[in-house]
Amino acid sequence: METIIIIVFLVGYLAITLEHNLKIDKLIPALAMMAILWAIIALTHMDVFEVNAELRELEPTHLEEILLHHLGKTAEILFFLLGAMTIVEIIDYFDGFATIKSFIKTKSKRKLLWLFSILAFILSAIIDNLTATIVLITILQKVIKERDTRLWFAGMIIVAANAGGAWSPIGDVTTTMLWIANKVSAMQLIEHVLVPSIVCMVVPVLIAGNFKAFKGNIESDLTDEAPKSKFGATMLYLGLAAIVFVPIFKTITHLPPYVGMMLSLAVVATFAEIYSNTKFSISNASGEGHDAVGHHSPVHHSLSKIELPSILFFLGILLAVAALESLGMLFHYAESLNTAIPNTDIVVMLFGVGSAVIDNVPLVAASMGMFSEGMDNPLWHFIAYSAGTGGSMLIIGSAAGVVAMGMEKIDFFWYLKKIAWLALAGFLAGAVCFILIRDFILNA
Repeated sequence: METIIIIVFLVGYLAITLEHNLKIDKLIPALAMMAILWAIIALTHMDVFEVNAELRELEPTHLEEILLHHLGKTAEILFFLLGAMTIVEIIDYFDGFATIKSFIKTKSKRKLLWLFSILAFILSAIIDNLTATIVLITILQKVIKERDTRLWFAGMIIVAANAGGAWSPIGDVTTTMLWIANKVSAMQLIEHVLVPSIVCMVVPVLIAGNFKAFKGNIESDLTDEAPKSKFGATMLYLGLAAIVFVPIFKTITHLPPYVGMMLSLAVVATFAEIYSNTKFSISNASGEGHDAVGHHSPVHHSLSKIELPSILFFLGILLAVAALESLGMLFHYAESLNTAIPNTDIVVMLFGVGSAVIDNVPLVAASMGMFSEGMDNPLWHFIAYSAGTGGSMLIIGSAAGVVAMGMEKIDFFWYLKKIAWLALAGFLAGAVCFILIRDFILNA
């Protein structure tokens, strides 16, 4: 029966990986795989276990208890993401991200490369790498008209955004998963992964800065457009501050992160409603000059625009991996892997390479079931770095890459030829930097 379980999981995983070839949204195989796996476990009365991290062994439990346990852990991640996504959409509702365009004052391609890369690195650490990529490529399309040049910038934004998301507990879904599961703490993650992530971003940008694509000046008009809302800048800074407040709230209260995110959402939504009401005027009450922004609740509008398919995908994949964990498969696989490859650094770096080929979310979910090291063990920090930055090596290897591919119609093989080796150079440089820093701290 375990063979059937593995076959179902591999078929589902393959369907997720070949999403673009099959033209089927990855949430469909993820949900189907999850439901089928748990159905097989229930119908065949397979034994389920809970991993005891302290004793490094499996403890028998009941199906209902273990399923409820995993659903609770998954729900913590999903509600956290729902809150963060809604705050980002509220900022966008007020056109807050247009404020970032005001930072662009130069026409030098090399300076623009550094500016966009640094913005991607910082923004992705706060609003996650996917959203940061969407925001910056939208701005890029307004700043750089020449498509060939824009493709190079988009490729470098992907690398920088993934590097920026790796060192922040709110910068990438995988780091958020590790943080919520108490595998890493916010401050320790930043302390151990920030410098390697900077190296991972800086090395490719230094190399690319010498390319012909980044020499000379752009031919573009950088005059500022009239803002759609006078509250845009206010909502941008308020929203970013609210998201950054979440790790602080968790540190102070020791409550799960989604509680702090719901508080932040409530605060941002309150100001959004206040500012939205101030836009209503008697002159357009009759319907003339109707402004949707002034007549609809920004919270309702934002909730209708969040990525629910992504939420359902995470639900499916996390509970599917949980099924394998509950059967003890991941625990036994980890033991076999450690026997075959005693060096865990190599294993984790292979995870990074693997995240470029297949989704990093199930890889990290699997690693959480495979390894039982305690909180803030360097292993978890290295997994956060590898899974977060390794996806840059292929354009389909990260959410940031996939969305950039769609927005700019980037060819898979163009990215493989032009950007992949730069991403690999950054990944390896950052990994070496992480190992050196870790060994220095441990030996200090």
